[in-house]
Amino acid sequence: MKKFIGGLVAGALALSASTAFAQDALTLQLKWVTQAQFAGYLVAESKGFYDEENLDVTILPGGPNIAPEQVIAGGGADIIVTWMAAGMAARESGVPLVNIAQPFKRSGLMMICPEETGITEVADFPGHTLGVWFFGNEYPFFAWMNKEGIPTDGSEGGVTVLQQSFDIQPMIQGQADCISVMTYNEYGQALDAGYGPDNLTIFNYTDMGNDLLEDGLYVMEDTLEDPAKVDAYTRFVKASMKGWAYALENPEEAAEIVVEMDDTGAAEYEHQLYMTGEVSKLVDATDPALDMDTYERTVQALLDQEIITATPEGAYTTVVTDALK
Repeated sequence: MKKFIGGLVAGALALSASTAFAQDALTLQLKWVTQAQFAGYLVAESKGFYDEENLDVTILPGGPNIAPEQVIAGGGADIIVTWMAAGMAARESGVPLVNIAQPFKRSGLMMICPEETGITEVADFPGHTLGVWFFGNEYPFFAWMNKEGIPTDGSEGGVTVLQQSFDIQPMIQGQADCISVMTYNEYGQALDAGYGPDNLTIFNYTDMGNDLLEDGLYVMEDTLEDPAKVDAYTRFVKASMKGWAYALENPEEAAEIVVEMDDTGAAEYEHQLYMTGEVSKLVDATDPALDMDTYERTVQALLDQEIITATPEGAYTTVVTDALK
């Protein structure tokens, strides 16, 4: 009898220990393929920062046919990385996304025009073809054109919009006079191809005051009603920012980690190292909080373009970032 009781006690202790150390599972859906744009999350996973916060994190790569907003709406992710314009548009269409953190403080979006096009200022755009990404990436461009009063339907006095591939080929092949690039990705491809400030006109969205918030972290609104889930989100953001800090302080190692974690084998070390350096100019690894001035500017631009039709309510929360102060 004594032995039986001891067995019960031992079993209870084992169950208690396993419960205490059970990791909270979270799935993160990236906005794009595995690359240094997401170095903070990849480094946090590789270096065990999520484990330190008792989290079991699965990171899902994105791609041209993957919309993070649809993935989370379908229950395929707990947290997504997406641009605020796409998140706001999804929210208005019935996917109740909420921003819980905003590591990216600046936009990396630019439009570049080779000198042979003769385009040196915005007033030169009418009559030309401009390359633009879609799948939620088009909203900053259309907001900018709306602000400038330039039609985007190809009519006289307006521009023709080309749905651009996610590279610089439309510029190389002459399909578009100007193309969209990210400072940390396609602009590097343009540099490798022999382009640069000496033979390009560069329109930087941030410098023009047209920067809409980009890579933020979003969850479904109803999950915020669960204190345990909020606690898991808080630990996730804490570990992720530790990952960002490590990545930006150790760009060579971060680039190696990105390459190692890319299952497709497409990530090249030198480009990932370049990307990490450029991303460091956009991310504040010490502050994941949403900047309200940029938030309000983003909302107003989306309202002006009628990308959203009403000022959103409940589209962000500070409960996670406040807990990290």
